[in-house]
Amino acid sequence: MKLIAVFLLFLCISNRSIAQTTPQVFQPGVISKGDYESHPAFSPTGDTLYFIKCSYDLKVSAICVSYKRNGKWTQAEVASFSGKYMDADPFVARDGKTLYFMSNRPLKEGDPVKDDTDIWKVTLSATGWGDPVRMEAPVNSEADEYYPTIADNGNIYFGSPRKGGLGGSDIWRCRYENGKYQPAENLGEAINTPGNDYEAFIAPDESYLIYNSSTTTSAHLDFYISYNKNGVWTKAVKLPEPLNSDGIEWSPKVTRDKKWLYFSSTRNRYADTPAKAENMEQFDKRLQGAGNSLADIYTVDFGVIEKLKK
Repeated sequence: MKLIAVFLLFLCISNRSIAQTTPQVFQPGVISKGDYESHPAFSPTGDTLYFIKCSYDLKVSAICVSYKRNGKWTQAEVASFSGKYMDADPFVARDGKTLYFMSNRPLKEGDPVKDDTDIWKVTLSATGWGDPVRMEAPVNSEADEYYPTIADNGNIYFGSPRKGGLGGSDIWRCRYENGKYQPAENLGEAINTPGNDYEAFIAPDESYLIYNSSTTTSAHLDFYISYNKNGVWTKAVKLPEPLNSDGIEWSPKVTRDKKWLYFSSTRNRYADTPAKAENMEQFDKRLQGAGNSLADIYTVDFGVIEKLKK
């Protein structure tokens, strides 16, 4: 009996280790439903999750919200400020009362939607979220801007194919000084490539940057990481599998306690040939369930990335 107990304990520890180091679908059937769910953004308290649901062609997208109550996540609902235009890329600021996002919404109600996407922000009050406000230049430009993330000092990082870049889309930064955003700075060749570099998560203290890149003109996107060494970005390194996969990796976010990395991926966890032929119920589950290669939210122990520095 003691031998069995020891074996079961070892099995539990092993499974927990695997769950921490191998990306797992986040809340399958509740948040990740087998539709197109991606771009998670948690409140600083960790009990509110904003994410997007969108069409496969990315032309229809809304920011949704779920709340953790009594240890369980609620069924998502469309956020009060979203649901009409193509909204995406939510990021919750340190105070939990400001949310930044990308949108093609018009500058004023009644105008047609914009041809490009801009960065907007919305503020939470005692009565709920207010009206979204478009950020002015130099954050926004005549080109697309997307995936804003904010360091604790107010500096904003985002992707854009604006003029002056090194490739199709680059990662940019606007420093926040004396209450104003300074002109956009391209993060340079250590990070940006001749291909497309899109969605960058900046550490709260700006010590590291995780982003996705095609490195060429291909559509395949993988995660890379760069470290800030005395104000200079190190040459970005591609993260290993299973953080990257044969799918598209999107929207990296690290919790403030540095315990978890959340991201989105189009990886297919049902890609292997089943042991035997499936009936319709089994086949539909594989096609329509979470992990079916559309897009799902995944989570993994951030310690996996921390070990890469050693």
